[in-house]
Amino acid sequence: MVVDGFFIAGTVVCLISTLICVGAAVIRQPPNDVTILTVAAVELFLLVYAVAGIVRQVGGETVTGELWEFWGYLLTALLVPVGAFWWAILERSRWSNLVLGAVGLTIFVMLYRMEQIWDGAVPA
Repeated sequence: MVVDGFFIAGTVVCLISTLICVGAAVIRQPPNDVTILTVAAVELFLLVYAVAGIVRQVGGETVTGELWEFWGYLLTALLVPVGAFWWAILERSRWSNLVLGAVGLTIFVMLYRMEQIWDGAVPA
């Protein structure tokens, strides 16, 4: 798999978000501005990734794997942080921070798969 800047940036954003949210759950804090904003940062990254994907395709770069699969992953990934946000708002317990923390892990796995689809790499 070719590792590009988007994958590295996404990994960093997801890792920071997961560490902060899980850390808040460990110290028994309910969701707060910091944990919710880290998930918002993951969502912002995904929006930038989507725009970059459109620009890359319009510029002539092709997706090596299935095009529908790449965009399906991306659209689903865009919904995950929104769902976790609503969960955290509706259930203001420390367990909601674990749901927010799961966003980073989930998006990281989806981002890894999207990079495999884009580059055409065979899963290891």
